[in-house]
Amino acid sequence: MSTASSISAPADCWACGTTLGESPLVCAGCGKVQPVAASGKTADYFQVFGLTRRFSLNADAIVALEREFHRLSRRLHPDRFARATPEEQLWSLANTALLNDAYRTLRDPIRRTEYLLQLEGLKIGEENSGRNKTADRQPPADLLEEVFELNMQLEEMGMNQKMGENDPALVSDLTGVSLRFESMLADLDRELAEKGAEWDANDQAAREKTAKQMAGQLDRRRYLRNLVRDVNEVLSSAEEAEKDA
Repeated sequence: MSTASSISAPADCWACGTTLGESPLVCAGCGKVQPVAASGKTADYFQVFGLTRRFSLNADAIVALEREFHRLSRRLHPDRFARATPEEQLWSLANTALLNDAYRTLRDPIRRTEYLLQLEGLKIGEENSGRNKTADRQPPADLLEEVFELNMQLEEMGMNQKMGENDPALVSDLTGVSLRFESMLADLDRELAEKGAEWDANDQAAREKTAKQMAGQLDRRRYLRNLVRDVNEVLSSAEEAEKDA
């Protein structure tokens, strides 16, 4: 994900001077597309939909988000600006891309959390992703032994596949590990939702502490997610090899 921007979008329509209300991408008064994404003064994703920055969006808010996305998509569709100036045609394309990115991010709770933490100035990335492990990509301390054992099992599974052998007990063990990590991911998602609601309800001073805690939870989640991916890839490969045998 690219670095989140907090630059304010234009407040008034360039064509008619009307104050931009529901979304800065298109004027509700005259219908003119606005030079938001193409101008360098991009709205953050919450501004795109006229939303207050918050982690928690309930089911009704998600439905409203989807409805607004489709409304704005129709208003910004390039076909509506086929006879407009080249600049407006460019703005239509750029704003449509911004709208799509904003929608995909805000409708997904994890991507929304990552994005909002970026807006709060926290660095969210692959520091603990589990890929290409270096000093800053080690497993969480409480998982060190478990991950070490898992790596040994994955290496053993890889050797078995090269030799055309099958070890049902090892497959069963890895399946159990995958289910355990999936359960841990579900627990983390619940904890993130709780922390998000806590952030929404607190003042700025309390929010900073909560945001840092959530960033740590995201790092842990990212590491676990990649472990699950690695295990499932190996299990899937073993299943395919058994079918071909």
